[in-house]
Amino acid sequence: MSQPIITEKELLAALHARYAAKQFAPDRPIPDATWAALEETLVQTQSAFGLQPWKFLVIDSPELRHRLRPFSWDQSAVTDASKFVVFLARKHTNAADVGHYLDRIAQVRKVTPESLDGFRERILETLGASAASQKIGDWAARQLYIGLGQFTTAAALLGVDTCPIEGIEPEKYDAILELEGTPFTTVFTVAAGYGLPTDKYASLPKVRFPLSEVLEHR
Repeated sequence: MSQPIITEKELLAALHARYAAKQFAPDRPIPDATWAALEETLVQTQSAFGLQPWKFLVIDSPELRHRLRPFSWDQSAVTDASKFVVFLARKHTNAADVGHYLDRIAQVRKVTPESLDGFRERILETLGASAASQKIGDWAARQLYIGLGQFTTAAALLGVDTCPIEGIEPEKYDAILELEGTPFTTVFTVAAGYGLPTDKYASLPKVRFPLSEVLEHR
């Protein structure tokens, strides 16, 4: 990419306007085309080795959302926001998962699976070290946060409000969403839609440390 798609002013305006919405308009849906674009931002999220150790559950069912709300500190965003996404991480990533990914590379880039053997060995060696130290689940969860940043930034650029929600009981989510026995587990959620003007956080000045305090050149 060599040419900017938006201006620096437009980017910063969207980021300055973004806030964690606490109250959403339940009768204002996100347009289909806008939501399709935001779903694609999740698909396009970068990850280590490109492995994509995740899954994203869009909870459309009102009944499911009402069941999840008590295990989300009873936050109204769970049921009122136009969209509610549960971010899942892979609990384990094994040789079969790596093989599935490399098959996809071969298909998309039109190369032979054998040409990827060196890459396969490097991935498996890294994952093996992580598994030995029991950190592979933590690694997958950290990858998810890359998707969170991309999703909320893209939403801000499209004029959609969001609220990342870590205040949940993941084990209860896993049970309600029938994730037990699957490769995935709940890490956090994100509500998306259009905030209400009565939400005090919409008008509160954003508090950030100055650039000179958090960024250093060496």
